Amino acid sequence: MRFGLFGSAQAKRGGPDVDSGVGFREFVDYNVEAESLGFVSTFLVEHHFTGFGQISATLNLLTFIAARTKTLRLGTAVIVLPWHNPVLLAEQTATLDLLSQGRLDFGMGMGYRYREFHGFAMPMEEAQERFDESLDVLLKAWTSEEPWSHRGKYWQFEDVVVEPPTHQKPHPPLWMGAGSPESIRKVAAQGYKLLLDQYASVEEIGERISLFKSEVEKHGRAFDPMSVAVTRSINVVRTPAELQKAFENRIAGRRRIDRLTLRPDGKNQKR
Repeated sequence: MRFGLFGSAQAKRGGPDVDSGVGFREFVDYNVEAESLGFVSTFLVEHHFTGFGQISATLNLLTFIAARTKTLRLGTAVIVLPWHNPVLLAEQTATLDLLSQGRLDFGMGMGYRYREFHGFAMPMEEAQERFDESLDVLLKAWTSEEPWSHRGKYWQFEDVVVEPPTHQKPHPPLWMGAGSPESIRKVAAQGYKLLLDQYASVEEIGERISLFKSEVEKHGRAFDPMSVAVTRSINVVRTPAELQKAFENRIAGRRRIDRLTLRPDGKNQKR
């Protein structure tokens, strides 16, 4: 078992006396200290239009962390492919992988918050198709040495060689967030590593890992326990009052995320 960090930083809005960057700088220092204590990785979220300053430029912040660290693996959990130009994303991730000397772990997903898709004026119904097409382009961009073209439903590129190349070959390790049995089977079939969420119970996490292991082996590959990352929230408290406060904050955070996730029909996107 290895231990890493997962999370976000906040850039709070305010007047001229508010330093909106302090949350980012403290988060960078937090990662530097974690590396010195033996943590092996950090995985950052990507979110938009939250109203409370979650990380939106994930690769930018990871690049800053890369400059301050030596061994810490730099992960995305996750970059939402439907929102990004895949060629620009390939260039940006390759640059980070080179600067960090091969420390990038690329976690990707389709997205699940209705408000974010609404903000980008993008129907959530297109998420799967956009994800699949963007991933095809990304893989081609990372691995092709000769000029190539792509004419898809959402993206078109003509006679391009994407630069720079990645440090890790053929590309950085690929992680995918999944929770439903169908999505876990898909991750296993494609040979990617699995990111599991922070809210599922311990029993549910065990069931999902067991399913992933069996599906990986079904496809003729040996199961590597390090190909699964599980997110858990840990709060250090000293008194019953602090425990109650931590519990209330956790519940409030979950409800806030649920509000951002809900579609107009009152349903959530499956993951």
